[in-house]
Amino acid sequence: MTAILPGAATLTLLNPKEWNAETCAEVNARLEHASAGHIADWAVATFGQDLVVAGSMQDTILPHMFGSRLTGVDILFLDTGYHFAETIETRDAAAAAFPVTIVNVEPELTVEQQDAQYGKNLFASDPNLCCQMRKVEPLKRALGNYSAWVTGARRVDALTRSEMPVVSWDAKHGLVKINPIALWDDAAVEDYQVRFDLPRNPLVAQGYPSIGCLPCTKKVAPGEDPRSGRWAGQGKTECGIHV
Repeated sequence: MTAILPGAATLTLLNPKEWNAETCAEVNARLEHASAGHIADWAVATFGQDLVVAGSMQDTILPHMFGSRLTGVDILFLDTGYHFAETIETRDAAAAAFPVTIVNVEPELTVEQQDAQYGKNLFASDPNLCCQMRKVEPLKRALGNYSAWVTGARRVDALTRSEMPVVSWDAKHGLVKINPIALWDDAAVEDYQVRFDLPRNPLVAQGYPSIGCLPCTKKVAPGEDPRSGRWAGQGKTECGIHV
């Protein structure tokens, strides 16, 4: 396998198992300031169908970016059972608009089964456990089928992501993690959506700049931290996927 890097540099790897923290750091150093399109080109050329793209459906940027480069690419959607109807509609719009395969990943327990076993509204009494069972564990099971995964995480999202690399070794899941829009600001996100006339999640325009599960996501006032509406009053800032 030959990975194409900026300039004339290449990195040859015989199989996905040869990826590790060192090789990822080498690639990251060369790709960190590359365009998101170049990073996507590299990811597709390197991993092909062994790549999966995480799609939260806050927007449809990644399904478009990777669907236009790799027909049928898997778009992993964590269906927690608590999503806004608008988020599900955005997922379905992406499936109709782009040549992608939506991989709908569900928790082991339905909401009703979780309520029966752990008490109703676990998201309020123990949000960390709820996220663990409905997001973190399903993601781990799903990623076992791939050698690399792509996320839409950005450095401006939160202080916890301010130094996020473009390419890194995800030791927790044992595969390469790629964040092609890590350096984008909100203006870059808007520009891409306008340029390609992408389907949008209507909740963003309604005051939800960061969208998670319905019970744990509130509207954010203008000027407030975009992620302040996530787990409001819970002292929680991450679901556990990116930490």
